[in-house]
Amino acid sequence: MTQSNGTQTMGILERRRIEAEILKPVYEEMVARLGEATAQEILGAAITKAALAAAQSFAATEPEGTSLKSFADLQPLWTKDDALRLEVKRQDETHFDYNVTRCRYAEMYREMGLGSIGHLLSCNRDAAFCTGYDPRITMERTQTIMQGADHCDFRYRFEPKNE
Repeated sequence: MTQSNGTQTMGILERRRIEAEILKPVYEEMVARLGEATAQEILGAAITKAALAAAQSFAATEPEGTSLKSFADLQPLWTKDDALRLEVKRQDETHFDYNVTRCRYAEMYREMGLGSIGHLLSCNRDAAFCTGYDPRITMERTQTIMQGADHCDFRYRFEPKNE
């Protein structure tokens, strides 16, 4: 999944830091003009659309088509630079279950003064990304480090097409 322009050789953590540096003053201006609730609604919608588009772009590069395995094979982009520490609970053709026990994304957003919107900048992308990548993949998560839990519980399911 590397591209010649170098955008995918950079880890996602570093990409999110750069994006957050750009979005922070934009978000602050939206809050000042529109209020916090509206600013968060706009930011959340924009980030979700970006996640869907990114996922569709990744999916389009899969020569054999998408699957839960090809989805899981993307994980190193998100864990690069020790960005996430994972405990895989189950991984097979229809399940990819893991807990995140350390999230440097959450740490970074808090350090940048963006902890209150870290879930919009990062966590809210996850379900949209799996849907955009392959609609047969669903994600369940009941808690996140970003919002105060001691771990994030990712549970992905793959429903193969009925042939």
